[in-house]
Amino acid sequence: MAYAPVSYKIPPVIKRNTALFALSLSFSGAGMQFAYGFGPLMVQSLTGSAGLAGLSVGLIGLSRFLVAYPIGRITDTYGRKPGIHFGLLLALAGTLLLALSMYLRSIALFAFSLLVFGMGMNASQQMRVGAADMYPPRMRAQALGYVALGSLFGLAISPILVSGAELLAKHTGGDPLGLPWLFLPVLIVGGMFIVSFVNPDPKEIGMNLKKYYPDYEPPPRQKTATNGAGFSAWSLVANPRTRIAIVANSAANGNMSIVMVLTSLVLSHHGHTLIAIAISHMFHSVGMFAFTIPLGKLADRYGRTVVMLPGVAVSLVGAGLTGFTASWITITLGTFLVGLGWAGANVASTALIADTVRTEQRGRAIGFSDSFAGATAVFAALVTGPVIQWSGLPATALTAVLLAAVPLLLWIGDRQARPLGT
Repeated sequence: MAYAPVSYKIPPVIKRNTALFALSLSFSGAGMQFAYGFGPLMVQSLTGSAGLAGLSVGLIGLSRFLVAYPIGRITDTYGRKPGIHFGLLLALAGTLLLALSMYLRSIALFAFSLLVFGMGMNASQQMRVGAADMYPPRMRAQALGYVALGSLFGLAISPILVSGAELLAKHTGGDPLGLPWLFLPVLIVGGMFIVSFVNPDPKEIGMNLKKYYPDYEPPPRQKTATNGAGFSAWSLVANPRTRIAIVANSAANGNMSIVMVLTSLVLSHHGHTLIAIAISHMFHSVGMFAFTIPLGKLADRYGRTVVMLPGVAVSLVGAGLTGFTASWITITLGTFLVGLGWAGANVASTALIADTVRTEQRGRAIGFSDSFAGATAVFAALVTGPVIQWSGLPATALTAVLLAAVPLLLWIGDRQARPLGT
């Protein structure tokens, strides 16, 4: 659904809470870049096999699958802040264990540690739910964009930490893939400290939007939704609009999971340094976060699917460039486009799902969608390693392309689908 432009005055308390969420992400978000960028190389270092390179991405996907719905239930019951703090605490423990796993050369400890870290970071994504809570539907997608933009400011930290870790490794004989994780705890603790100043809890704001936006009138479907009915995941799957949002979010995440593995392995195969790989992943992250505000505004103005489906299409093109070209520039362009496409799909699909449920069910609804995305990432991981081993990198890129094509084919083939922009 598209929303006509409207000029709500954003209350200072909501501006402050939004800025705090964005600032927290700028501190804590660098860790996921390490997980995606260096995870495949850590697996390869510990096992000596590229065939298991997808293990790291699979563990991140599995962590999302395991934690997304339960953490949504927690935040729906107790508020968004407790769930976010719990997630960051898990991530903090995971960073220390990941460094230890490289020191001990233990793939089993690595797997457990990355699972813990991934669960923590994915749980902290309830910041997205908090952002959706605090704004009316006509501003919701761009609000998600404002919060996601915070991750952009943390991108410059990643290459600096990697450079420092490589320098330290040369002088101490430490593992250059393990040492960067020891730099992250101070950033995660900083993120936790910042979130503690968010007040009142976004869930409380979402349940009382009229109090903060006197001119706000809930859409008719939200007036009838407050009938006390319990949360139903099936209702999300049965609704054509939310179904395609879930599929688009899942496909974009699965596509990105494969491409993140491809980027690291392809660049490493061509002899590029860890810093060059980190910079390439930085451009991917720029695609993920730098354009979230304009994408959100487009989704608010012209409709969720106008941004969501083209986003998936862009990620399809990016996957092709990453897997079927050879130079650093084209590979980096491809991974940038995958990030950009993911941003469009993620912001628009999250806003669409948030539009359809009540505040006290929103954590579970978005968590349910994220669980599907996690399951898709697990599938991507299961096929990535064997496909690389048996058929090479181009065949793996083709898998990423096919994943991105699924929601586009679903939208074309679904007779119940509404016109683009609804």
